[in-house]
Amino acid sequence: MTAGQSRRLVLLRHAKSAWPEVPDHERPLAGRGRRDAPAAGRWIREAGRVPDLVVCSTARRTRETWELATAELGGAAPAVTYEPRAYAATAAELLDVVRGTPDGVRTLLLIGHNPGVEELVSLLAGTAAGDALERAREKFPTSAIAVLAWSGPWSALAPGIARLTDFTVPRGPKSEE
Repeated sequence: MTAGQSRRLVLLRHAKSAWPEVPDHERPLAGRGRRDAPAAGRWIREAGRVPDLVVCSTARRTRETWELATAELGGAAPAVTYEPRAYAATAAELLDVVRGTPDGVRTLLLIGHNPGVEELVSLLAGTAAGDALERAREKFPTSAIAVLAWSGPWSALAPGIARLTDFTVPRGPKSEE
């Protein structure tokens, strides 16, 4: 892949989590999260944003989000790396993780947490389609997906050089618990 070819960073905030008496890292998905995570996977597939590689926080709620989303992608599941640095990371820490992506990867899915995911979108997006950036900055709820595009190597990803092409919040049917 040449430096001028396009790349996509798909950022997914984990689905809605429950709040049992467990350490934060071990919180599972709530019923709504178990409904919404597959909807996120369907959106990724239907929008043509299936990743070549997934980087997922090690937290239980992000791992469960990925497990439910991947079942909706169709075809073979992309490679996944469970990255401890993505748990409770700042935007700058997440950017460092993303910059380490192998050059052969065209689309990367990063599954993480707020506020880091939301702040990374704001940091990287120099332009946006329609009102996508305003909506992402106003509210970045659980299961929200932001897609950023730019040209160049992952190692050169820098503030303001990407275009926010999509921002959506897929939801599953409320009748399923």
